[in-house]
Formats: sequence, structure tokens, C-alpha cells
Amino acid sequence: MNNTHYYEVDVNWKKDRKGVMSSPVLNEDIEVATPPEFPQGIAGIWSPEHLLVAAVNSCLMTTFLAIADNSKLNFVSFTSKATGKLEKTSAGYQITEVILSPHVTISREEDRTRMERVLQKSEEACLITNSIKSKVTLAPTILVAE
Repeated sequence: MNNTHYYEVDVNWKKDRKGVMSSPVLNEDIEVATPPEFPQGIAGIWSPEHLLVAAVNSCLMTTFLAIADNSKLNFVSFTSKATGKLEKTSAGYQITEVILSPHVTISREEDRTRMERVLQKSEEACLITNSIKSKVTLAPTILVAE
């Protein structure tokens, strides 16, 4: 496998503070806009801020799936909520923190410690987390299926 990869994303401005994001290798386009917290922002449309937080959260999931599989650690379900904190800093507006709250259901209590380690490894190995300067906080919940 090659060690260098490129991911092409195009943005096409439509009107006001809104455009469409696409990639020549993907089937779906995504409408993007300035978030409503900013002047002339538009509610109800994905913003760059949402997409950054989504990238961190989806990277956690995909990394988790790979590490759990490689560790032969079974689980019943995985969901994750992510919250990005936007603040005005001396350098301007920044997403200063992303809080990841994965919820994992396991079938046996004996797997809890291993699952905690796999989640921690997943956060540490996530290439998106390692590519941003925002603080990333992991706040997992592990449940045992009844």
C-alpha cells in the first residue's frame, strides 16, 4: 500500500453564504454554508465547523472498528456523539476542543477493561485527531448488554 494518498474535494459557491461540496470519487454532494452564529449564516445546513467535528468523530469510529477487529474484541453496538467548542482566541476563532462521547455495548463484563483500552488506542491513533491542534477529549460509556 502506498504511503501517500490524496483526497480531492471541490466547493462550488451557489449564492449568499452557501455552496455545494463534492468529490469526483463520491456519489453524494453536501450543501455547505456559513453557520448561523456568524453574520449572514444559514441554519440547517452543514458548516465547516460541523464538518471538522464530524471528521474527528467519524475517524474515531473507523479507527475503533479496525482496532477492535484486530484485537478480536466483539461488541454489540457503537454510537458516538461529538461536540466541538468554538471560541474566539488571540489567533481568531478556533475549534479549541472536541469532546467525543462514544457509547459501546459489550456482551460480557469481562471485556470492559479491554474495551476501555481499545477506545483509548482508537482516539490516540485517529489520523484526523493527530492532524488538528484542537484538544480532543474522550468520554466513553461502556454498557453490558442484558
